[in-house]
Amino acid sequence: MGPLHGLKVIEIAGIGPAPFCAMMLADMGADVVRIERASGPQLPPFMHDPLLRNRRSVALDLKRPDGVATLLTLVDGADVLIEGFRPGVAERLGIGPDVCRQRNRKLVYGRMTGWGQDGPLARVAGHDINYIALSGALHLIGEAGRKPVPPLNLVGDFGGGGMLLLAGILAALLESRQSGEGQVVDAAMVDGAVAMLGMFFGFRAAGVFKDATGEEMLAGAAPYYGTYETRDGKFVAIGAIEPEFFVLLLEKLGLDRNRWAKAGFPAGREEWPALGAAIAEAVKTRTRDEWTQIMEGTDACFAPVLSLAEAARHPHNVARGTFIEVNGVEQNAPAPRFSRTRSATPCAPRRPGADTDAVLAEAGLTAEEIARLRTNGTLG
Repeated sequence: MGPLHGLKVIEIAGIGPAPFCAMMLADMGADVVRIERASGPQLPPFMHDPLLRNRRSVALDLKRPDGVATLLTLVDGADVLIEGFRPGVAERLGIGPDVCRQRNRKLVYGRMTGWGQDGPLARVAGHDINYIALSGALHLIGEAGRKPVPPLNLVGDFGGGGMLLLAGILAALLESRQSGEGQVVDAAMVDGAVAMLGMFFGFRAAGVFKDATGEEMLAGAAPYYGTYETRDGKFVAIGAIEPEFFVLLLEKLGLDRNRWAKAGFPAGREEWPALGAAIAEAVKTRTRDEWTQIMEGTDACFAPVLSLAEAARHPHNVARGTFIEVNGVEQNAPAPRFSRTRSATPCAPRRPGADTDAVLAEAGLTAEEIARLRTNGTLG
């Protein structure tokens, strides 16, 4: 099931954005085989990690020549390979793109890094916060006059990383239908974070952008685009940018339309502090649930700020099935949704190495060859 049914993907085990990309491919129907280490500690939480769902698992020692040879046998029948090593590591192991694509010219070789495959920082360690700092994105996020705040690891790892790699792989697969050739996809989280800033480059060119923490309208500087505390100590989110939505927001809050109409988008920045104080005072008069009853379902661009547990039980998310439960773990349902080739219900993560024999047999290895690899320590 799913639009990618029949696509064969090899995922070299890693953390963060590469597994996220593999999860998305698997959710869309691809047959993803995750190559785990043949030895070493396996932490129990992996069995509950949605990023590892919908895969088959092979445990393979890539530091042994037999392990490399076995992986290259799997490459022969694959459409995609995903790896998230530092630049040069795959080459040293003998599974770099030149070796793999020499065996399989149609292979799309997806590479996931923070800094990219080249450049002065390419081989330096880092994490999401470092990559989005260098992109300029982190500088903009937070409250004015205070330090930048990392937005979890959503912008670098998953948006600028995993989603970028996913888009690159799908584009390369589409192109290969015409050329008959695969190619290498170099997905860097810095590049992805910069790409997501495209709109703000336009704002800067138009002279309507302040390049400072918390000063951008969409960073919370505008009083009609931010969060406010309610009477019960919870929060609501308001995003009434367009004039007609802003006027409706004023009406719902009980604020004087004539007094505040000029404080809305696109002008009125000098009125923002006073308007923000007025909105905060109004919101404080009711609880979050009371405001939800008043505003939800209207064009006031309102939503309650929910915890993960609360979000899973909100009527809209329940109606759409946005959250699901797999193996007792509440998690994200496959997305996006397809009208004809619908995604199947995800399967829980497999124990590392659980599918080694079956996958290798499908690749043409005999029972005797598999037994030999297990005896000499190549297989976990």
